[in-house]
Amino acid sequence: MSMFKGERGRGEDVDLVIQQLEEAVEILQLPETAFYLLSTPEREVRTRITIKMDNGEPAVFPAYRILWNSACGPGKGGLRFHPEETVGMIRKLAALMSWKTAVVGLPLGGAKGGVKCDVKRLSVSEKERICRQYVRRFYDVLGPRLDVPAPDVYVDSRMIGWMLDEYELRNGGKEPGVITGKPLELGGSSARFEATARGGVYVLRAAARRLGVELEGKTVAIQGYGNAGGHFHRLAEEILGLKIVAVSDSSGAIYNSHGLSASEIGQCKAETGSVIHWREADQMANWELLELDVDVLVPAALGDVITMENAESIKASMVLELANGPTTREADKILAERNITVLPDMLSSAGGVTVSYFEQVQNASNYYWPKKKVLTLLDQKMCEGLEKLMKMADKHGVDNRMAAYLVAVQKVYQAMVLRGWL
Repeated sequence: MSMFKGERGRGEDVDLVIQQLEEAVEILQLPETAFYLLSTPEREVRTRITIKMDNGEPAVFPAYRILWNSACGPGKGGLRFHPEETVGMIRKLAALMSWKTAVVGLPLGGAKGGVKCDVKRLSVSEKERICRQYVRRFYDVLGPRLDVPAPDVYVDSRMIGWMLDEYELRNGGKEPGVITGKPLELGGSSARFEATARGGVYVLRAAARRLGVELEGKTVAIQGYGNAGGHFHRLAEEILGLKIVAVSDSSGAIYNSHGLSASEIGQCKAETGSVIHWREADQMANWELLELDVDVLVPAALGDVITMENAESIKASMVLELANGPTTREADKILAERNITVLPDMLSSAGGVTVSYFEQVQNASNYYWPKKKVLTLLDQKMCEGLEKLMKMADKHGVDNRMAAYLVAVQKVYQAMVLRGWL
């Protein structure tokens, strides 16, 4: 594949993903031109957003939208507002979205967007001006048949409502399918805001059944207590009967061998800003939580937290990834050698984009489903994705993450061939 390697120049963030992609392409014995199309963005738009701050001073914010691959359908991927946002990170996440949508069999491609800004320092009116300017700057590349954003880091449903309104003002008509993660009143879907966590619960349940593992009463540690981690705590108790003994957020971790109640920890987090203020638990560092002697470990916050340095110390028999890229490739190999089952983020955290797809379908038909139907279809999609992954792992004798890559790459490659791109 030397012909194209010198042209990539994508940056360190995405190159970590490309290494795994290259391995998958070699296993599937795909042509070099396919690797080039799979490993480079289809469209990359970089610009700047200028607004007047509340004090009258101008401010400039770098902004991005990257479509990685649209062979399977319109782009789909979140929009992040983060003070340390980089184009390299956006590329990495856009590529991962291409594989994530393919693993669960959605007729979508992969994309990602971002604005480099510190939301915590912005007023409500300043955030609204940035949201509306983002839509104006990227209007030509967004649309239900082109590229559909969704909320990601520090972007909430209120901000999504502003962006929808701005798009429709420019479009001259109602177009709810242009963006997902909307409030229900603006055409959002039932179960959207718990979808990532619920999808992970369904994957864990299906994997346990396949492995002959009884989950009732098993212990769990959750690193990260944002939307995914918090909802997973509640749903794991309700649906699977799991006992969550440790949770954490950016301030630290807490542990209680007798279990932590989702309702009590959720209330503590809401009232004090952190789980560490719960008094009926011992405090520990986030890295210590990862190495607890539990049955299931759920990284639901940051990337690259399980590495070759701590992989030998992981004691959980199953790792369910709800964060993006929490396990490095080197750590993957160590965990596989130790017979630890890793349920990779490419599948386990795909519940959010799956329900976002359901939202698009409902927007297009102008008919909205009851929550029970959304959950039934989500369960079906996640289980189908797991089955395809497991069969691919058995066929090629690879770990689950590489199996996910093989499923995704094969699907996208076939779509490119059928379109005549190759």
